[in-house]
Formats: sequence, C-alpha cells, structure tokens
Amino acid sequence: MTTAEYHSDNPFAVAAGVASGRKMGKTSYILCHQPKSFDWRARQAAPHPMKTISDAVFGQVCMILNQIIQLV
Repeated sequence: MTTAEYHSDNPFAVAAGVASGRKMGKTSYILCHQPKSFDWRARQAAPHPMKTISDAVFGQVCMILNQIIQLV
C-alpha cells in the first residue's frame, strides 16, 4: 500500500481508505500490479496499520489482478 497521491489516476491502484498515523488523512492505495506484496506473512512483514479492507475493495483488487495474471 502507498499514500503517494500520483496513484489517484493509476488504473492498477485501488483506494483502500484513509491512512492513520503519520500519514493521517491521506488516501491509501493498494497497487494491484504488485502481487508480491499481498502476502505479508510470507515476507515476514508487519501487518499494515489499516489491518483489514472491506470485501468490496478486496473484490475490486482481485478483479484487476485477474486481468493482469488471469487467476480465474
């Protein structure tokens, strides 16, 4: 996820909500063209402060990722 504002018109970025902490108030974007970062447990990374996303946002991310790598 990123809060870089230039992703607002990136067709592979999905707005996931508003960030908290030091980036409070900025929109957080999930970058669908970077599936390597989806499984934070496999990378032994810390969970994102947002913790979860809605089912609708997750579905949108999966739909875009499917267009890239044809999951289904």
